[in-house]
Order: sequence, then structure tokens, then C-alpha cells
Amino acid sequence: MTDDWTFGGSWPYEPHWYETADGRLHYVDEGPRNAPPVVLVHGNPSWGYVYRNFIPPLVEAGHRVIVPDLLGAGRSDKPDRPEVYKIRRHAARTEQLLESLDLRDATLVPHDWGLNSLYWAIHHPERIRSLFILNTRAHRRREQIKLPLAIRLFRNRATGPLLVKRLDVVRRFFLFKFGIEHRDRLTPEIKRAYLAPNPTAASRTGVLVFLQEIPTGPSDPISHFWGELEDGLERHFRDKPVGIAWGMKDAAFTPAYLDLWLGTFPHAVVTRVPDAGHFVQEDAYERVVPALLDHLLNARSRSGAESP
Repeated sequence: MTDDWTFGGSWPYEPHWYETADGRLHYVDEGPRNAPPVVLVHGNPSWGYVYRNFIPPLVEAGHRVIVPDLLGAGRSDKPDRPEVYKIRRHAARTEQLLESLDLRDATLVPHDWGLNSLYWAIHHPERIRSLFILNTRAHRRREQIKLPLAIRLFRNRATGPLLVKRLDVVRRFFLFKFGIEHRDRLTPEIKRAYLAPNPTAASRTGVLVFLQEIPTGPSDPISHFWGELEDGLERHFRDKPVGIAWGMKDAAFTPAYLDLWLGTFPHAVVTRVPDAGHFVQEDAYERVVPALLDHLLNARSRSGAESP
């Protein structure tokens, strides 16, 4: 584990900690405590560092910015116990952490498996002013699918631990190659920042479990969880401001997944980024951050207009 978490000054933030029954969670909490909060939630196999280019402009614009590391990622604990990385466990811990902060009028920004934070949103919609969604999914499977060969190998009991935990293939190839279009941006220091939190096979258990949790059909438990999120979002957020920023070259969450979101939120304001992949925060933060700032301004104006 690294002793220097600033990574050349690119992550200069004071750590904050929250204790859970499964392990300690780390989070960044920047900006005035009474400012409108923005919660940025990463997915797999990244950590809060993926939002490093978001934090300064959001704070400068007058927001409180909260960036949690999921268990198994970033500076959070990394127990070598697969059961603690089930998605419902992630969702429960995220809810506990965010509830401990007593946030009001928040904007939630989920990406990838950061969708677990939508569990908090649908159970506490009174705390949420708006959503700003990056490449992810929160819709039940409608049909049986066949996963790509690479994902099947990662999920296999024999090859998965070798490829994901021992050889670190998911981070070194998906994060650094297939998930990002503009790979020239990944300097050696940035790559070191992404690799540093999970230096051993045991510390990568969470990366593997995320892959094992991908549902293949309507009857899978995670498909039911996605369905709960879908129903809750339709029930509580149809009339709230929703923005979407989407990397259109994402091989995992293709534009077809964007269409699912537009079925749920037909009036969402969408920023399509044609030359961005899955990690749109890396490929196109120069376009995503202004879109997010515009969304926050419009959501605040709308909230003020609707106040008595």
C-alpha cells in the first residue's frame, strides 16, 4: 500500500473515514458544509480518483463535494471476504455513509457500479435535488443474455481468480486500454494512482465480485435489485431534474443503455460524447464538468422557482 496518497499533487484531499460492520470506508468531503452537496460515486475497477478533475471546479462553483471509495477500492478497507462485496452490501454501506452526513438538496452522480448509490436515492428521495447519470445501468434484465467471453473467463471459478486477482487483468486492460479512448492522457503517475490501492491479489477480491454479480437474465438476484432501482427512480424522480453524460464508445454500456435511461427519464438533458469510452471522466471531463455545472445551476433555479 502506498504511503503517499497525493500522487504528485493530483489528489491533495484530506481523508475522512466512516466505520461499517464490513470495514472502514474512506471519502473526500470538500467545500463548505452548508453548500449544496454533490455526491460522486465511482464504479469498478476505479476509485474516487476518477473524479479528481471534477472536485476543484465544483467547489469553486460553491458546492460541497463528497467522493466515497467503495469497500475494496481507494483508501477504503479491502477485506478478503467475497460476501462483503455483494451489491446489496455495497448499497447498504453507501446509504449508511451518506445518511451519516445528513445531506440536503443533494445531486447524485453515479457511474458504473456506483449505481449502488441509487439505493440511497430511492429510499431518501427527500434528500435529493437532482440526478446526473454517467455510463451505468439501473434497469432489470428483460431477457437472457450471453456474456462476452472475457467476462465469462473472469467469472469462472478457475480462471477468474487468476486473471482478476493475481494478474490484475481488469485494471491493466479494461481501465487502461478498452475503457478509455484517449489513452495518451494516462501518464505514469495517473496509472500509479489507479494501481496503488490494490497491490496484492487478496486486495482485489472486490474487483472480482463485481464481475460475478453481473446478471445474465431476469431471474438473477441483481436483476431484481436493478428492478427495484428502476421502479424507485420512476416513482420518485420523474419530476426531478435529471442530466446524463454518456461516453458513446463505451463497449460495456453501449448507447442502447442510454436509451433505457431515456425511457425512464424522457425529459433528461443528455450530453453525448462521441469520442469517449466507459470512463467518460477520463476521456471527456472538459465536456462533462461544464455539463454538470449547467445541470446544477438549472436544478437550483428550478428548485427555487418551485419553492413557495
